[in-house]
Amino acid sequence: MNLLDLVLALPLSGFILVLALPRRNENLTRIVTLVLSLGVFALSMGLTIPFFTKGNGNWFVTDVPWIKNPEIRYHVALDGLSLWLVILATLLTPISVLISWKYIASRVKEFYAFLLLLEFGLIGVFVALDLFLFYVFWEVCLVPMYFLIGIWGHERRIYAAVKFFLYTMAGSVLMLAAIIYLYIKAGTFDYVNIVDLIERGRLVFTPEEQLALFLAFFFAFAIKVPLFPFHTWLPDAHVEAPTAGSVMLASVMLKMGTYGILRFCLPLFPQASRECAPWIVTLAIIGIIYGALVAMVQPNMKKLVAYSSVSHLGFVVLGIFSFNQNGLDGAVYQMLSHGISTGALFMLVGYLYERTHSLEIKDYGGVATPAPVLSAVFLITTLASIGLPTLNNFVGEYLVLQGSAQVNFTWTVLAAIGVILSACYMLWLYQRAFLGEAAESLKEHMHDIKPREFVAALPLLILMVWMGSYTKTFLPPISAANSRILEQSKTGIEVRVEQRGPRRVALSEDRP
Repeated sequence: MNLLDLVLALPLSGFILVLALPRRNENLTRIVTLVLSLGVFALSMGLTIPFFTKGNGNWFVTDVPWIKNPEIRYHVALDGLSLWLVILATLLTPISVLISWKYIASRVKEFYAFLLLLEFGLIGVFVALDLFLFYVFWEVCLVPMYFLIGIWGHERRIYAAVKFFLYTMAGSVLMLAAIIYLYIKAGTFDYVNIVDLIERGRLVFTPEEQLALFLAFFFAFAIKVPLFPFHTWLPDAHVEAPTAGSVMLASVMLKMGTYGILRFCLPLFPQASRECAPWIVTLAIIGIIYGALVAMVQPNMKKLVAYSSVSHLGFVVLGIFSFNQNGLDGAVYQMLSHGISTGALFMLVGYLYERTHSLEIKDYGGVATPAPVLSAVFLITTLASIGLPTLNNFVGEYLVLQGSAQVNFTWTVLAAIGVILSACYMLWLYQRAFLGEAAESLKEHMHDIKPREFVAALPLLILMVWMGSYTKTFLPPISAANSRILEQSKTGIEVRVEQRGPRRVALSEDRP
């Protein structure tokens, strides 16, 4: 058992252990879950060592038989694409435990057990290299999130949980059918072997087969992103979920979709990926602008942040389907940055809700007077979310726009509108909620940030500045993994932009 196996096994063991704890001792449950999740995070930091000492590649590989017939293997490994996503999941789990310390007062044992099970599933999704194993982890993630929303959510929690479950299951069934078809064609579920067969020309799909398989995978991932117009489950899920559920959903679970597109759609179906790129980019740009416009008119803080996710993740999809190094690097960086800044936003909105039991913006105003530190933390997070230079979102959005400009400058202009709109709705939210004169009724309930709450927010604040100011910590492993994906997704048609006089002319049929 290597370090990655241990990082994967500990949350599952913790899930079983927490379920075995006595129900009456709720503080013991909280402490055990916090210690376990912190231990998993500490161990996960050791996963970075090979990437900075030995270089990039697949590390911590475990490939052993699991089921004989059909042949399914426990095949997991870590590369530069999955490394930071795994660490994001392990970081946000103890943070979710901390922010739920006082908020979750019923069925405490089950809540923390499901949180650990969710962490197990998320890590598994990002490291599985057997298609069937990947599908198992994908479905494992669905179960605890369904219960987190359905049991500990707000008034319409059952509706939101069922809608979330049905949307995800609809895409999952399509993906399972495609995985089974791939197994029939290739004789294996192993992702590495399938990619190798494709690269050597021993596994060939007709254009119709490749398009159908691509769409089956893509729709499953697009629903999870969520890409417009498959986004309608997201606002309901966020509004009804408990704070920890919203944080894990926005920060990590949505990245399952964009990760799946990068890991599976591009290398396995390169021709179909490029053929479908124009309409996918169109949907991404619509999502960027539509999500921002809808966020601007939301009276509910959680819905506003949820629609901002639709907009921000449109940038990720745009970067992926630019098919160049800057675009892919920006997409992955934006995935991580969105996980940090939007996770922090949901956390801070949760802090406000705990004090006033309201998510309506109109019920606030002047929060900066009774809670100056909380207001300062919210302002930093707001500036990070809108992409202020030296903060994290700026780097990802800049690289995505640079990558899209190399292919089609019109895409960049349209996507940049979303950046402007994000500043509008986030700063307007801050103005309405935190500035002005505080009502006496608000002053009675509003107190400043507590030490436990600040400890939970501090790592995210540090990362906002660190990722925005010192990108060399994170980008080298990402760039190496993306270079490999670009190599695998080549189809003989390159896209480049040439400078001719004062105009930029895009050439899309340049064959080497």
